[in-house]
Amino acid sequence: MTTTDARERLVAAAQDLFWAQGVGATSPRQVLAASGVGQGSLYHHFPTKHDLAAAAVHATTTAGLDAAHRDLDAGGSAVERLVRYLERPRPALAGCKVGRLVSDQAVMDDAELAAEVRAYFRGLVDLAAAVLTEDGLPDDAARDRAHAAVAIVQGGYVLARALDDPDAMTAAARGFVALLDPRPADPLEDV
Repeated sequence: MTTTDARERLVAAAQDLFWAQGVGATSPRQVLAASGVGQGSLYHHFPTKHDLAAAAVHATTTAGLDAAHRDLDAGGSAVERLVRYLERPRPALAGCKVGRLVSDQAVMDDAELAAEVRAYFRGLVDLAAAVLTEDGLPDDAARDRAHAAVAIVQGGYVLARALDDPDAMTAAARGFVALLDPRPADPLEDV
């Protein structure tokens, strides 16, 4: 195993454990066991738990923004791209990897880790707002809708977990998408 492979395995294991149980509750020993990497490799790449947490949190936020870029930068109208972002299949019952970090006090009490999480959400809102301004929405209206879109996804995770129903997330996204259509459906239109 190369040192790059060992580092990637450690980061991936930390990401999964942080998602499942949080940064504060995860020990380096658990990361070692989950990664299958030797202890020497852990301390070679990450002398402290904070170093490992910083790398894993950064990898998680980068992956999240990359996924949003794939949805929002692809072809189609602004609304079609926003719908693609909202309706992308997600592990609703597992919760959001970055959203989980927000509820972890060990992350939010650490200036570096909290800044990484905040930068992710700012970047996500900025990306969605930029797409919406392409359709001619004023900046303030685009930012409001971008905040709402991100909140729908995060709230969808919460509802799905609380109700133990992955369809709750789908319903939340579908409901928001229906609100994007500026004209209400005319019940007589199909008659």
